[in-house]
Amino acid sequence: MPRVVCAGHVNWDVTLRVDSLPEPDGESTVDSRTAAGGGSASNVAVGLSDLGLDTSLLGSVGDDERGRAARAELTEKGVDCQHVVTSPDLETTTKYIVVQPEGEVMVFGCPGANEAFAATDLPESVLRDADHLHLTSQPPETATRLADRASAAGVPVSFDPGRRIDDRGYEEVVTEVDYLFLNDREAALALDAFDLTDRTLVLKHGPDGAEVRLPGGRVAHPGYPIDAVDTTGAGDAFAAGFLAARVAGDDFERSLAVANACGAFVSRVPGAREELSWTEIEAFLGE
Repeated sequence: MPRVVCAGHVNWDVTLRVDSLPEPDGESTVDSRTAAGGGSASNVAVGLSDLGLDTSLLGSVGDDERGRAARAELTEKGVDCQHVVTSPDLETTTKYIVVQPEGEVMVFGCPGANEAFAATDLPESVLRDADHLHLTSQPPETATRLADRASAAGVPVSFDPGRRIDDRGYEEVVTEVDYLFLNDREAALALDAFDLTDRTLVLKHGPDGAEVRLPGGRVAHPGYPIDAVDTTGAGDAFAAGFLAARVAGDDFERSLAVANACGAFVSRVPGAREELSWTEIEAFLGE
């Protein structure tokens, strides 16, 4: 069975669904409040595990109730968490996610333990036995060191740097990985800041689908029309679907179709995660 290692944030998400965004000095109503595990690396790991891959997670939490709950959720979903580091001096990172009626989100983050792990916390044997390494937002030096180690072991690497691509100093790592995942905003920043002419870019266009931009061409998929309820985690589900298909040997066209289906499934429900299954994906694709 293929094995993927995901490295990055393990968070605790508190999600507030609101009836509208208030003006300054205004007030809105919170229609619902939920709390669950989150973080891009965690979300991708859960999606990959749902799709039948062996999945290991490298990340960090605090020695607190939220950290234990996040780890328990991941373990229950089949994710190997033995390389999730517990920091005794920091709280588990909490993200407050505000969801508008149209499904768009905004995120308020509290500092915490989600970057307390180091590249050396991943044993050489685990990396050597992996079929793929997926990096998400983390300190540039950690991402670069992990990418270097994977390259030396002959393991392909993907990177989804997230919202802070423009201020984290990712110059070195973005030019080394095999796949770079970017949404439209991130792509505009990255293409202006980095030389990506020889990189394989996986560009997420939200409701307008996605594309793989190669040095020698382009493969695109239009996506699927849906009524979005909550786009939290949709990009992570997209990455999980894309990587699961690629690791299985699918071409870029089908990988994009699978990825867009996974992103659509998560967007249709509240929260950052929705159980993914090949049966549902194949039915959705008409296969």
